[in-house]
Amino acid sequence: MTSVKTNSNSKTALVVGATGNTGLPLVKQILARGYDLRVIVRSPDKFPQELLENSKLKIIKANLLDLSGEQMLEAVKDCSAVVSCLGHTLSFKGMFGEPRTLVLEATKRLCATITATRPTTKTKFILMNTVGNRNPGETVTTSEKFVLFLLRNLIPPHHDNEASAAFLRDNIGLENPFIEWVVVRPDGLINAEVSDYEVVATPPRTIFNGLTTTRANVAHFMCECIEKPNLWLLWKGKMPVVFNKKWSLLYFIFGSWWFL
Repeated sequence: MTSVKTNSNSKTALVVGATGNTGLPLVKQILARGYDLRVIVRSPDKFPQELLENSKLKIIKANLLDLSGEQMLEAVKDCSAVVSCLGHTLSFKGMFGEPRTLVLEATKRLCATITATRPTTKTKFILMNTVGNRNPGETVTTSEKFVLFLLRNLIPPHHDNEASAAFLRDNIGLENPFIEWVVVRPDGLINAEVSDYEVVATPPRTIFNGLTTTRANVAHFMCECIEKPNLWLLWKGKMPVVFNKKWSLLYFIFGSWWFL
């Protein structure tokens, strides 16, 4: 891959996984904030017509893992932010078929390409993950450890999510000269409009009685991280948990038994 020097201090972003349930509201919100947006998608026809007609949206029709090095450079160069909303389809083939490490391989390729562009300002890399992925040092009950062990060894997408976050944490790290990252961990995802939500450093509840997170709220938090330097400074190099505020209030008022 040819190395080039670019300026990532621009209002241009790249989103992969853009036609997914969280990727689509993210695309809409980024465009609404005036960004020039590039997306790598296999099926552009999944976008509504108003997005297809948006002059600020550049669609790269391809499988990300099939792009050449030069094509990757063209997609990433001059982007101030790169967001991955990639995930596995909830079907037998999507969960157990190839590529089993889709998110990890995409994360590695994107980070390698960002490094090759040698941006003059560090590129913000945001990875959508899951609250089931626990940070080292976070409190996990014995029963949670058992369930997470089963998920890790029996369900490839869970292992993929864990490995992707671990790659950013262990390989990219906190002192990388070209990349800063945030791993966003939503709780139980639902479809609804943007509403009040909370962001905390660690999951407030166990995986057995989790809270609800609107996909549009996840997209909103990602956009805020891209646009607001102070918010990015707060969460860079971390794995924040996002959940709807109304549910957290009910939890603290009535106790966890309300949701069991």
